[in-house]
Amino acid sequence: MTSRRSFLKTTGAMTVGIASASRASAPTRPNAVATHYAGPHEMPTRSTLLSIRNPDGSETLGVKVDNDAVIDVREARRLLGITAPLTLEELLKEGNASGLDKLVAAAQTSRSAKGAMVKETSITYGRLFTNPGKIVCIGLNYRAHAEETNEKLPSVPILFNKYNNALAAHNCTIELPPTDVAYKFDYETELLIVIGKKARHVTEDEALAYVAGYCTAHDFSARDLQLETPSGQWMIGKTLDNFGPIGPYFVSADMVGDPSNLKIETHVNGEERQSSNTGFMIFNPQKLIAYITKMWTLEPGDIIWSGTPQGVILGYPKDKQVWLKAGDEIVSTIEKLGSLRFKLAQRRT
Repeated sequence: MTSRRSFLKTTGAMTVGIASASRASAPTRPNAVATHYAGPHEMPTRSTLLSIRNPDGSETLGVKVDNDAVIDVREARRLLGITAPLTLEELLKEGNASGLDKLVAAAQTSRSAKGAMVKETSITYGRLFTNPGKIVCIGLNYRAHAEETNEKLPSVPILFNKYNNALAAHNCTIELPPTDVAYKFDYETELLIVIGKKARHVTEDEALAYVAGYCTAHDFSARDLQLETPSGQWMIGKTLDNFGPIGPYFVSADMVGDPSNLKIETHVNGEERQSSNTGFMIFNPQKLIAYITKMWTLEPGDIIWSGTPQGVILGYPKDKQVWLKAGDEIVSTIEKLGSLRFKLAQRRT
C-alpha cells in the first residue's frame, strides 16, 4: 500500500479532498492534502485504464472513455477535488473503485474538468505496474508450444518469476544487451492476469472472483541465457531490463468475460508469427490461481504471466531460427485487451 510520504511526493502535494456529488465541480484549495482512503475494498468494473508518463517522470492513471478520449486522473483530481487512486496499483491495493468512478462521472460532466480530458494520441504511455508484490510466470502452458520445443507436457503449472526491473510500457524500446551477454532473442505474447483480492487456498470454481482484470503482456526472452547456461536458468533469460512490457490497457474482468476464449497473436515487422486462442492453455486461469494459492497468498496488484502459444522462434527448425534483432518491431495482440507494441534497439555501451 502506498505510504503517505511517497503518495504526497508523487502527487506533488496536490489538492485532493473528499467532495460530495453536489460539490464535484468545485476547485480545491491549492495546497490541500489528500485524504487517505479507508473505505471498503472494491475492485474496478466497467473500466479500461492506462498509464500516462508525465513530463516530470511520474506515471499516473488514465481512464479511456472514448476512441481517443482519456481522463487524466491526476489533473482531474486537482481540478475537481475528488479523492481517487492515482495509479493502477493504488487502485488495486487500496480498493477505492468508487472514488475512481465518482471522478470519472464528474470529469465527463463538469466544465471545471475540461482540462483533464486529453487525446490518447497525445500521451506518452507509462508503466501500468511499477512495484507489484509478486510477478508469477508460467512456462509451457500451451500444448502446441510444449510440443514445438520438444518438451514434456507439464503435470502441474511450471512457475518462475520476473523482477520489477523487467516491467515496461506500451510503445517502449527494449535495449538489447551486448552479444557476449545474449543474442538469441525471442517473442512470447501472453495473457496477464491481475489479482484484485487477497487469495489463499482458492478453489477453481471461485478463482475468477479474485481477478480484477487482464492485460496484454509480453514475456520477452533471451533463449541462450534461459536454456544454454550451465544450470539452465529460465529466470535470467526472462528478466533483463524491460523484458516484460505490459499494455496498453488494463481491462476490468467484467468487460472481458471468459478469459479462456480470447484470440492471441504476435506480429514481427508486420508478419504474423503466433496465432492461437487462450482456450488452448493446458492450465486455464482458474487452475493457475487455484494452484498458486496452494503455495502462497496472492494479493491485490500481483500479476501472473500465463504462458505463450506456439509459433516462437525456439520452435523453428534450427536452420530456420532467425533471432530478433535491433530495429525489429513486435506487436502483441489479445482480443478485447488491445495491441502492445515495442521496438528493439542495441544498447549503447
